[in-house]
Amino acid sequence: MTELMKTLCTLCGTSGREDEVRNYIINEIKPFADKITVDPMGNLIVFKKGKNPAKKKVMLDAHMDEVGFIITSINNDGTLLFDCVGGINAAVMTGIPVIVGEKKIHGVIGVVPVHLLSASQKGEYPDKKSLVIDIGASSKEEAEKFVTLGDCAYFDSAFVKFGNGFIKSKAIDDRAGCAILIEMIKKEQPFDLYFTFSTGEEVGLGMVDTAAYTVAPDYAIVVESTTAADLAGVEDGKKVCCLGKGAAISFMDRRTIYNKNLYNFALDLAKKNNIKVQLKTMVAGGNNAGHIHKVAGGIKTLAVSVPCRYLHSPSCVIKEEDFYSSYEIITALAKELADDKAD
Repeated sequence: MTELMKTLCTLCGTSGREDEVRNYIINEIKPFADKITVDPMGNLIVFKKGKNPAKKKVMLDAHMDEVGFIITSINNDGTLLFDCVGGINAAVMTGIPVIVGEKKIHGVIGVVPVHLLSASQKGEYPDKKSLVIDIGASSKEEAEKFVTLGDCAYFDSAFVKFGNGFIKSKAIDDRAGCAILIEMIKKEQPFDLYFTFSTGEEVGLGMVDTAAYTVAPDYAIVVESTTAADLAGVEDGKKVCCLGKGAAISFMDRRTIYNKNLYNFALDLAKKNNIKVQLKTMVAGGNNAGHIHKVAGGIKTLAVSVPCRYLHSPSCVIKEEDFYSSYEIITALAKELADDKAD
């Protein structure tokens, strides 16, 4: 499953440009899925028949898109102006390598050299508007041979294992979730399940509404990655969640107040099965649950997340054991919810 996540993370797919990711997933799951459809918004909807018909319809969702950049203009000197696709702090942009456009041209996000900065500027992060992407072109005409307006750019970042079970990569949010769902589709399941690989989550919880409306499940499990701020100088209550303490279960975020019975059921199930989980300790962020729980007459929804440091950066960091703990609690939940054991 880690190798699967590695492959997924190396693919490029910002919001609205998920084709490469979706095509890979379709090819990966085709021998194991009973029905695969792509809706008009680009969401991938998958039905997998289990050993038994489900007593309750369960949908598991992971979004395919990653944060990145979109080219908005080309300067006369051949550098590219851009905007962000999703929330990215300027602090993680400066000087980093990127991949640009469908031709996957290599480039760098340029910043004014430190020796040309004033004393006050040296103590500040650069304004996003002052940054450009340098692809090595000497003129606008040369750059236009390789890049067009509306092309996207992506972090150029390797998937690396390091330390004691740590993994670093771009796009772990939410290719980790995609990997978990693919693994479930590949394995025999005790009950029928629906899976959605959704589009556009990083630009305001995107397009999952249409998929959730189509499936109209009784329960939904949003499989995500979430901020872990377990860093030096951060107070315990603001760490959100910690690497090495298992999957993060949310009781509330800025988009959703999660069903209390479902939340308690997940914690009890983890304890019963000796699966390592933790609580997400801040009301922060949001995910596709914010849309899912309000469509098709209302859907009982829960979010289970892989804790991730440095989210929305070229160097997202997770612990492999949390990735597998997330898989364990998600598969256990899917089984019990489909068997109508939650109420």
